[in-house]
Amino acid sequence: MNQQIWINQVAECVAERNKLLVAFSGGLDSTVLLHILMKLRYQRPNLQLRAIYIHHHLSQFADQWGEHCQKICNQWQIPLSIIHVNAKEKAKEKGIEAAARQARYQAFSKELDIEECLLTAQHLDDQCETFLLALKRGSGPAGLSSMAKCSVFHHSLLLRPLLGVTRRQLEYYAQQEQLIWVEDDSNSDQRYDRNFIRQGVLPIISQRWPHFAQSVARSAELCAEQELLLNELLHEQLAIIQNDENAISINALQMMSIQRRHVLLRLWLAQHNCKMPSRQQLGLIWQEIALSRIDATPCIRLGEFELRRFQQYLYCIKRYDDLRQHILTWQTNEILTLPNYLGMLIRTLHMQKNKYNENKNSIIVRPAELNELVTIRFKTHGSIKIVGRSHSRTIKKLWQEFSIPPWLRNRIPLLFYNDVLIAALGVFVTFDGKPRDGETNNWLIKWCKHDAYTPID
Repeated sequence: MNQQIWINQVAECVAERNKLLVAFSGGLDSTVLLHILMKLRYQRPNLQLRAIYIHHHLSQFADQWGEHCQKICNQWQIPLSIIHVNAKEKAKEKGIEAAARQARYQAFSKELDIEECLLTAQHLDDQCETFLLALKRGSGPAGLSSMAKCSVFHHSLLLRPLLGVTRRQLEYYAQQEQLIWVEDDSNSDQRYDRNFIRQGVLPIISQRWPHFAQSVARSAELCAEQELLLNELLHEQLAIIQNDENAISINALQMMSIQRRHVLLRLWLAQHNCKMPSRQQLGLIWQEIALSRIDATPCIRLGEFELRRFQQYLYCIKRYDDLRQHILTWQTNEILTLPNYLGMLIRTLHMQKNKYNENKNSIIVRPAELNELVTIRFKTHGSIKIVGRSHSRTIKKLWQEFSIPPWLRNRIPLLFYNDVLIAALGVFVTFDGKPRDGETNNWLIKWCKHDAYTPID
């Protein structure tokens, strides 16, 4: 291919997008991609191009590679950001390859500007390696779909313009254009699975079947098409069997075949960005969570999430800290920031007479006396009499009555005056906190989102 054909191919993938961030390691693949985009910029003067180099702190040569990338970008007049990440922290848990990839893409997401697309330089041989790695893991159609030329990433898109090009073609282009690139010293280490496939497996396969990589790419595309069709058919059904909190109905799942149930569960977990379970884990989820005793409170962890059951629904929830020992003193003339991403509380005067509630996340209570210390806690016990009731009930019964799942009960801010419970934010007001009839100096307390001064849904 001559240079213009390469430029046209990349331009077709980029389409009309004019703000591009290129992942630039200084290696062959990303050097070729950046060079093509630099040439494309001559033909499209409105193209805004910049590069990003991720310093993983894994190689003794990483500083030199960063300097090389800076030199190339200066020469081509492309702004470069050098971002330092630490992949070693998660390496024991995920493996060094997965940890480095996660750290790298987290950095990309933080650096990506509004309306800017991320471009990476994976090629046809990379696609083949990814497919074989998915086979090794026992993946289904979703995993075997491998990499897409265009996919959603963060608030924008991830583009891979070189997916149809082999590494040999990239080498030819680089030699013709007299490009200089660096070689990662870890690429020769066959302890890494991808290097083992690249150096020990694919050369033997390609010697017998020269077009093996192209065939694998077609298989990946077919898997992606099948997965897309399956998702379209199942998304509508999944929406029907979910409640307003995106929990999934156990009764509805019981009426299905095992195969459909497993596919729907995977689709549901994917919507929560939850780590995909194995087939064995799916069986455990069904047997130990969905089919456990009615009075049980089972829990299975999947990465940063927990799967739980409540009122015949399966919930996928993020794991949070235990807040039961927290006691927050509140100077009520100030906004109170709650721990663990719970948001904040705002206190104002309620100027309307005889109106107790504004909405489900606002409460109206009597004002605290001068000798009453106002605190927020996340644990209480005993029997409680709430406004509108003639009898007391235990806190456990009240949580059940108001359909508060067990894992949320220590995340509800509890308002105390001294050691007296006044209200559970968004749930109830106690008899001790009852607003004073006919007065306009009662307190209106709003529970607001962490990132905006609007009540939590």
